[in-house]
Amino acid sequence: TPNIFKSLKPDDPRYTPDELIEIIILSRRNRYNHNLPCGAIAIRQELENLDIHPLPSLSLIGRVLRENGLTYRRTGIY
Repeated sequence: TPNIFKSLKPDDPRYTPDELIEIIILSRRNRYNHNLPCGAIAIRQELENLDIHPLPSLSLIGRVLRENGLTYRRTGIY
């Protein structure tokens, strides 16, 4: 796992860093496929509405999107 989860509390066992990455990616792809806003702010609001904890920061969501090639509508084929 990349060390991008420095800001998350390690004692919060609800979601692991790997699970959070997958949740962010799935949220981004789902929002894109439904023509919804799919930036970091929209994704964070969706995660908050879904009661995802620990809630990742906007910068963390942005890094996950960049590192997985999910920025600027470049989402690949899926």
